[in-house]
Amino acid sequence: MSMMNDKIVVADTIAWLERAVIGLNLCPFAKSVHVKGQVHYAVSQATTPEALLLDLMNELKGLVASDAKARDTTLLIAPLCLQDFMDYNDFLDLADRALVDLELDGVLQIASLHPHYQFADTQPDDVTNYTNRSPYPTLHLLREDSIDRAVDAFPNPESIFETNMHTLKTLGVAGWQALQVGPSAPPDGKPDMASFAHDPAKN
Repeated sequence: MSMMNDKIVVADTIAWLERAVIGLNLCPFAKSVHVKGQVHYAVSQATTPEALLLDLMNELKGLVASDAKARDTTLLIAPLCLQDFMDYNDFLDLADRALVDLELDGVLQIASLHPHYQFADTQPDDVTNYTNRSPYPTLHLLREDSIDRAVDAFPNPESIFETNMHTLKTLGVAGWQALQVGPSAPPDGKPDMASFAHDPAKN
C-alpha cells in the first residue's frame, strides 16, 4: 500500500469539518477553534495498529506539551490503517490504555471518528451514524479543560446529541452525500479526480 498525500488527506478533513461538522453545527464548539487555527492536523502513514499507536503516543505528548492557544486540539488521521470499523473499535482500547500509560488520563480525551462509524444498536445505513463519519479513520485528541470550558459556556450540552440526530434525519443520506465530504484519494494514494475539486454544486 503506497503512501497517501498528506495535503489531500488534510484538505479532505478540513472540507468535512467545514461542510459537515461546522456547516451542520454537529459540534457547536468546533467553529471557534477552527477559525482561530487551533486545530492541529497530523497524518499518520501507519499501515499497522502498532505503528499507529506510536504515532498516537507522539501526538498525545505533543498536544499536552503545546500551548492551548496555539494547539487546542489534534486530529490524527490514519488513511492507510483500520479501514474496518470493528478493527478501529478494537484499537480504541489500545488508545485509551496509551492515555493511562502516559499518565494523561483525565488530562486528554480521545474521541472516535471513522468513515464507517456505527453506533451500538443501529444499522450500518442509519443516517444518525454520519455524525461521527469522517473521510478517513481519525482519532480526535481533546483537552479535558477545553471540554469543560466549552460545556460550561453552552447552555444545554446534553441536547447536542438529540439535535444532531434530528439534523441528520432531516438531511437524509442523499443530503449528506451532496455535501461531498468523503475522501478524494483512495488508499492507493491516487486522487479520485471526480471528487477532488470538492465542488458542492456537483452531485
